[in-house]
Amino acid sequence: MNDSVSLLHFTIAVPIIAAFATLWAGKLGRPAVQIVSITGFAIPTILALVAWIAYSPEVAGGYDFVTRHNTGLESVGISLHLGLNGISLPLFVMSAVVGLAAGLYAAQSKAENLSRYLFCLLIMQGGLMGVFASIDVFFFYFFHELALIPTFVMVGVWGGRDRGYAAMKMTIYLTLGAMISLAGLIALYVKSGANSFDLITLKAHLAAAPLSETVSHYAFGLLLFGFGILVSLWPLHTWAPLGYGAAPSSAAMLHAGVLKKFGLYGLIQIAVPLIPGGVGQWENWIVWLALGNVVVVGLITMAQRDLKQMLGYSSVMHMGYAFLGIAAMSVLGVGGAVLMMVAHGLTVALLFMLSTMIHHRTQTFEMEEMGGLSKKAPVLSAFFVCAMMASIGLPGPGLANFWGEFGIFVSIWEYKPWVLFVAATGIIISAVYGLRSISRVFFGNESEDFLEVQKENSVTDMTWAERVPALILLVLLFFIGLFPKTVTSSLNEALESEPVYAKAEAGE
Repeated sequence: MNDSVSLLHFTIAVPIIAAFATLWAGKLGRPAVQIVSITGFAIPTILALVAWIAYSPEVAGGYDFVTRHNTGLESVGISLHLGLNGISLPLFVMSAVVGLAAGLYAAQSKAENLSRYLFCLLIMQGGLMGVFASIDVFFFYFFHELALIPTFVMVGVWGGRDRGYAAMKMTIYLTLGAMISLAGLIALYVKSGANSFDLITLKAHLAAAPLSETVSHYAFGLLLFGFGILVSLWPLHTWAPLGYGAAPSSAAMLHAGVLKKFGLYGLIQIAVPLIPGGVGQWENWIVWLALGNVVVVGLITMAQRDLKQMLGYSSVMHMGYAFLGIAAMSVLGVGGAVLMMVAHGLTVALLFMLSTMIHHRTQTFEMEEMGGLSKKAPVLSAFFVCAMMASIGLPGPGLANFWGEFGIFVSIWEYKPWVLFVAATGIIISAVYGLRSISRVFFGNESEDFLEVQKENSVTDMTWAERVPALILLVLLFFIGLFPKTVTSSLNEALESEPVYAKAEAGE
C-alpha cells in the first residue's frame, strides 16, 4: 500500500514540482530547462506504465492503488481520495504517454520564454494525471480546472493565427461548460444526502436511495450539457477547431488528446452510474446530438483546406462515436467508447504534432499549397499515413482505433439499428478527407508555392528529435491495437461491476 500511495502521488506531484523547477532552471540556460522539464514528463510516464503492469483491483469498487488523505474539509465530504479502476487506468496511462510526447516536442521548440511555456505544459500535465486518479468528485473537478487554465494562457500567448479570439472563445465556452457541470455535481451532492463527494460512497448511497425522477432529469441534463460543451458536443463545438488551430502544438496535443476526454469520462464514470434514470430521459438528445457530430461536423471537415483546421474538426467529429457508445448503455458500447477515447487521444496528438512538422517544411497549413512532400520527407510521410489510417478506423492489426469503433458500432446495432446506418456514413466521410489530405500533402505534383519555399529553404526529413516523440505515440497505438485485451480485460471487469451497464448488457 505504501508503494501504491507513492505511485499516484508522484504522478501528480512530479510535473507540478518540475514546473516550478523549470522556471528556476531558466536562469541556467536552455539545456537545464530541457532536462528538468523532460524529467517532469518522464517520471509520471514510467510510474503510469508500472501501474498498468501491476494493476490488480482487490478493494471495494474495483479500485487499486487506493489512498486517502485528510484535507480539513471532511465535514463537507471532501478528501483527497486517489485510486484507479479499469475505466480510469487506460486513460491515466494515455495521459502520461501523450504528455511525455508533448513535453519532448515542446522542449526542442523555439518558443519564446521556453521555461514559462514548459511551466504551463507541466502544470497542465499534473492536472491531467490528477483527473483520472481521483475518486473524490471534488478533486476530479479541481484537477480539470488546474489543467484547463494553462490552456487558455498557452493559446493566448504562444498561439498562432487568431490566437486572441481563439483564446477568448475557448475561455467563454469551456468556462460555461465547467460551471454547468459543476452545478450538476453540486446537485448530486446536495440531493443525494450522502454528505460526501466520494464516488464510492455516492454509488453505495444512491444504490440504496435513488434520486427522484425529476431530480434525475435535471441533474443528468446539467452534467450532459456541461460535460458536452467540454467535449465539443454538436452544436456547442465551435470553440474546438478554432482553438486547436491557434494553439501551439504541444498544447493542442494535450487538450485534444487528453483533456477533452474529461467530459466523456465524467459521463461514463460518474453521471451514468449515479443517475441511471437520467440516461433514459435524455437518450434521444444524446443520439441526435452525437449524430450531429458525426454527420454535420464530418461534412464540415471534408470542406476544410487548412490541415490543422481539418484535424480540429476531425477530432470533434470522432467524439460523436463515443457519445453513441454511451447512449447504447452496454458494456460493449461503453467499453468501445473508452477504447476509442484512448486510441483517439494517441492518434490526434500524433497528427497535431506531425501537422506542425509539415508546416515547418512547407511554411503553410494550406494543403493546396503543398504536394510531393513524400519525396523530401519519406519518414514523415510514413508516420502521417499510419496516423491517418488509424484515425479513419481502418480494419487491421495494429490499429487500436478500429477496435473501439467496431465495439461501438456493434452496440449501436443492438441498440437502434437505424442509428448505425447514419453513423456509418462517418466512415466514408473520414476516408474522403483523410485520403485526400494524404494525397494533397505528400503525393502528386508539388505546388508552385512549395517550389518557392524549397528555393529559399532546404526541405529535410524528420530528425531523430522529432521521431522519438512520434514513435512513443505510435508504438503504444500499435501495442494496444495488437493486444487490445491489455486494456479491455480490466475495462470490461470494471463496467460489468456497474449495475447500470450490466443490466443494459443483459437486456433488462
